[in-house]
Amino acid sequence: MKGIAYGVGVGPGDPEYMTLKAIRLIRENDVIALPGKEPKETVAYKIAAAVVPELADKELVPIYMPMVKDRELIDQEHRRSAKLVESYLDQGKNVVYLTLGDSTVYCTFSYIQHYLEADGYTVELISGIPSFCAAAARLNVPLCEWDEPLHILPAVHKLDAELKEPGNYVLMKSASQMKAVKDILRRSGRKVGMVENCSMETEKVYRSVDEIPDDAGYFSLIIAKE
Repeated sequence: MKGIAYGVGVGPGDPEYMTLKAIRLIRENDVIALPGKEPKETVAYKIAAAVVPELADKELVPIYMPMVKDRELIDQEHRRSAKLVESYLDQGKNVVYLTLGDSTVYCTFSYIQHYLEADGYTVELISGIPSFCAAAARLNVPLCEWDEPLHILPAVHKLDAELKEPGNYVLMKSASQMKAVKDILRRSGRKVGMVENCSMETEKVYRSVDEIPDDAGYFSLIIAKE
């Protein structure tokens, strides 16, 4: 019997946001994969270890995810990572891959999930609290009401876009081009809030475009409402 690969969301940062199911899977399985060269240095590990201290005694598998634009190099690394996970699955061991936020929203696990499924392995995704839901709660605003649509964009890849569609917007992956993103937000005339490092000890909250610094950190999430 081959093992099962689980993609498990651990929430945005606060260990109290972890689900009971995520905690149970970590406790029940011996092989835990984490996105980074040094598993114990990853944010996902630090979140989970605060709730499941026995995580330190598990077999921790580093999954390298290069932050580069070379698609060929990225695909090579994802394929290599999938093969590493498969080496444990072939032994009948389950692999629990811990990821920030939710396992279905811009999740690093999805890159290797496609390879695993193509190779005939069983994959299960375990939902966690998405960062944009946690950020909306921190800003104390509803993401959408009544019949309002909600648009979720990786802003850094949509710098030529204007926020003209009806409804509210979530802009993720904005930090590296924050100045340009702020220009888009100003033109939209929307009410803007941003949470940096949501629910982490280093969390910062901004309630207007002008408050948002151009050098905001990687984990910055923007909500723009009509």
